[in-house]
Amino acid sequence: MPSPSLTATALLASFASYLFLKRYEPTDPLLLAGLLIVPPLIVASLQVELLGVVGSTSHSYSLYYFGLLSWIVTYRVSPLHPLSKYPGPTACKLSKLWLTFVGSRGKLHLYVKELHDKHGPVIRIGPNELSITDVSLLPSILGSNGMPKGPLWDGRLISRSDRKSAAAKEAARGDLINTRDLNVHAKSRKTWDTAFIPAAIKRIQGDTDATVDLSQWFSFFSFDFMGDLAFGGGFELMRDGDSDGLWHMMERGLYLPALTQQVPWCLGFLPYFSMAGKKESDALRKFALDQAKRRLQEGSIHNDLFYYLMDAKRLDAKPQPLPLVISNATLAIVAGSDTSATVLSNTFFFLLSHPESYHRLQSEIDEAFPPGDKDPTDTALLSNLPYLTAVIKESLRLLPPVATSLQRAPTVGTGSKVLSESFVIPEGTSVIVPPYTIHRDPRNFSPSPDKYIPDRWLAKDNDSEFVTNDDAFIPFSTGPANCVGKNLAMLEIRMVVAHIMRAFELQFSDGYDTQRWEEDLKDYFVMQKGSLPVNLTRRTG
Repeated sequence: MPSPSLTATALLASFASYLFLKRYEPTDPLLLAGLLIVPPLIVASLQVELLGVVGSTSHSYSLYYFGLLSWIVTYRVSPLHPLSKYPGPTACKLSKLWLTFVGSRGKLHLYVKELHDKHGPVIRIGPNELSITDVSLLPSILGSNGMPKGPLWDGRLISRSDRKSAAAKEAARGDLINTRDLNVHAKSRKTWDTAFIPAAIKRIQGDTDATVDLSQWFSFFSFDFMGDLAFGGGFELMRDGDSDGLWHMMERGLYLPALTQQVPWCLGFLPYFSMAGKKESDALRKFALDQAKRRLQEGSIHNDLFYYLMDAKRLDAKPQPLPLVISNATLAIVAGSDTSATVLSNTFFFLLSHPESYHRLQSEIDEAFPPGDKDPTDTALLSNLPYLTAVIKESLRLLPPVATSLQRAPTVGTGSKVLSESFVIPEGTSVIVPPYTIHRDPRNFSPSPDKYIPDRWLAKDNDSEFVTNDDAFIPFSTGPANCVGKNLAMLEIRMVVAHIMRAFELQFSDGYDTQRWEEDLKDYFVMQKGSLPVNLTRRTG
């Protein structure tokens, strides 16, 4: 048995380490390793003569780890914790490792919705994290007077290269999607807003009947489209197929960040472990680097996205840090292709699952763009097709491309954030706003919030049949950090849907189980999708 002095000393050391961890939340792997190894080793050395080396060491480490875990667990589930009054699973209160496990299965959106259905609009999903679906609080969370992005975004910076260098730190501050500084975000956003203007949309063509995986087709199309828009071309997946595995690399590269976003403190340990998705994440970064280098060497042939990102209009422009170039290149590839492909695939899945909606939309498009007449490229006319807009919005409502992880947190060092007269977010607390859950809440959309009903978007304000809360419709987020490519995405989706509906008759391939579509969807920050086998028949006339 350990002596009373050894027990007391080990527990006291564990309590001191706990207070240090709670106060400073260090992420440096060497410091963390030191806290786990050095204190119990010192305690053991004080008892070597009494218990021997083996005995004192084993007892010291056992007591130290027991004490450290006990302090952590006790505080997180005790009434003393500032989030103790909010309901949620005990596993979530104890550690974000539970949410990491849930996220690894790709069903985080369903889990969070289930918790809200059970516990209400405010739930505790982490030791220091809440999930909120109260729409009245969204302006204070996501709006112009809301909060900056939370630590989740730190957890998505998985690159091993120069993460601690001065250039990399500056790049992280200027990276549009990851920056947690509201002023820096606003400055970066101006550049992207200038770049995302209507551009020529590549036509999807085909002149033979075929059975295709429509989901893959859209993936290749959107990848090529972003290659044209952002880097002046060069991807050509629709022409050549994915012979180099680019799309697979990108999708697999999203898996690891979907886990590390839950536990940002683990990033420093990644170089020492082989984890699923790390190889693809590194390959994705290298691909982005290669595209950025190629684009920089070739110069500006036309005003593509990189023209604006590199601030090429300024004669006195200083070269951007290479890490920032890589980060923005990756953002353009992922955010501009994966999300659009998912929305297009979801839209056609719902249309093919609801023939009445399919034929109604086809009639509207045929009337606006008669077969044999002009192509459906008139952006103003497309924007004014009411049923086309309703179909796209209903798809975005039911299956938003970012289903769960819109996270914000009070600015570090500024204290608490007041969301309402009775609701204050303590500093150090993160908040997620889950669009998938909000979009399926009957308080926001009814009747039948889980059903596909495009007509809910066409109902008049005084029509009592539908409840449609526009403030609760956030597929592109909202506020100053909303999706910078929203207008471009809607333009792209409208054009592609109109082209395909006018050119082809579509139906599910024989034997396709429609239940598989939503079963195959994986929430890895952005939604990943399965296959969508469809028979295409060229329309005549």
